[in-house]
Amino acid sequence: MTAFFRLSLLPLVFTFLLGACSSTETAPSSTFVLLDGSKTSTAELKGKVSLINFWATTCVSCVKEMPELIQTYDKFKPRGFETIAVAMSYDPPSYVVNFAQTRQLPFKVAIDNTGEIARAWGDVKLTPTTFIVNKKGEIVKRFVGEPDFTALHQLLEKLLAES
Repeated sequence: MTAFFRLSLLPLVFTFLLGACSSTETAPSSTFVLLDGSKTSTAELKGKVSLINFWATTCVSCVKEMPELIQTYDKFKPRGFETIAVAMSYDPPSYVVNFAQTRQLPFKVAIDNTGEIARAWGDVKLTPTTFIVNKKGEIVKRFVGEPDFTALHQLLEKLLAES
């Protein structure tokens, strides 16, 4: 095989390899028990762009990012955007309720009492961890730590514009 022929195949090989790596992951089937006792699930989020945020009341970064999560929710909610803040299993439910009430969180807040939801979403252990899910129910982005909110808003704009 000539060197020219081998080099001319390189773009095809890279395209194939990159294509294999760029598959999207379907959001896990999860049921979230909300603070008011009601339930919602990932199946109910289909058709909406969603932000699933794993957090804890004892997490400094989580507390710091909450005002921006509220602003993000308020900005995009009228366009079919949903947010679910999932408190980690080690967070005392009374702390979560108090936090949600005193900060007037406008989005859904769930408590993952057993840790089952965190395990289903890739065994989340670090907080905050945030997932962005498109209208088809596919995870398109995962942030570990506080997101770059400018980049997040750009991504949400793009996803909400998709049909």
